[in-house]
Amino acid sequence: MNGSAPLGIIAGSGRLPAEVARGAAANGRDVVIFGIDGEADAELARFRHHRVRWGEIGRLFELLTREKVEEIVICGAVSRPDFTAIRLDFGAIVNLPRILAMMVGGDDTVLQRVVRFFEERGFRIVGAHDVVPEIVARPGPIGRLAVPRRFEDDVASASEAVGMLGRLDIGQAVVAVGGRVVGVEGVEGTDELLRRIGELHQRGRLRWSGRAGLLFKAAKPQQDLRVDMPTIGPATVEAAAAAGLAGIVIEAGRVLILDRALTIRTADEAGVFLVARHRTSDP
Repeated sequence: MNGSAPLGIIAGSGRLPAEVARGAAANGRDVVIFGIDGEADAELARFRHHRVRWGEIGRLFELLTREKVEEIVICGAVSRPDFTAIRLDFGAIVNLPRILAMMVGGDDTVLQRVVRFFEERGFRIVGAHDVVPEIVARPGPIGRLAVPRRFEDDVASASEAVGMLGRLDIGQAVVAVGGRVVGVEGVEGTDELLRRIGELHQRGRLRWSGRAGLLFKAAKPQQDLRVDMPTIGPATVEAAAAAGLAGIVIEAGRVLILDRALTIRTADEAGVFLVARHRTSDP
């Protein structure tokens, strides 16, 4: 790798691309953004950037070469495109059979194929955690509160369940209350899982007094963390608190914390614990 070469960030939606760009720049990296049109946040315009539409595969590789990019971070949320509604450039047409084949399968399979597609063209894919390691959750209490002893059964149940969920490529988070799992994340995401738990609690389908239970979020065992490391942020904490949960446990070393200072302050002000733990190895 050429140490003077700029870092390319292929950006989807959400706060992660901007956080990675700011962190990389603060750490002395020259940054170039390749924002997916309709997905990437407007905040990224403060960096040298290009907008790339779905279907502009040839143009994307031309821009990466022109900018002398060697390392790429792919981050942010994206929706699977509707190929019937996009215009393909020549680079996309040439690679269309490969691209269509790449889009078949679960999220982990698709992302692994995307990584290979870039690597075969001479680019090195690196993770957000490689570029900005300070946003990775480290073991121990992150906020002011530790996990109370009475919630350790919830931690154990949730840790086991989230491993099983991940191995099936279903989701990255579960909710446990009273030592049993009461909710699992699917394609709707963590925030929707927490909203659903809150609704069930309000309707009396899930009963507890005060705050109880926890959200456990972890990477899937087979997940390529370079392109799909789980994240939490202030909105996650707010949603957990609104659902009536006592706290959040995340997998140490394998979950990113966005807006760290605000996330911690939100947890402390809500009176919920925020802790990172290592999970036991999956069979």
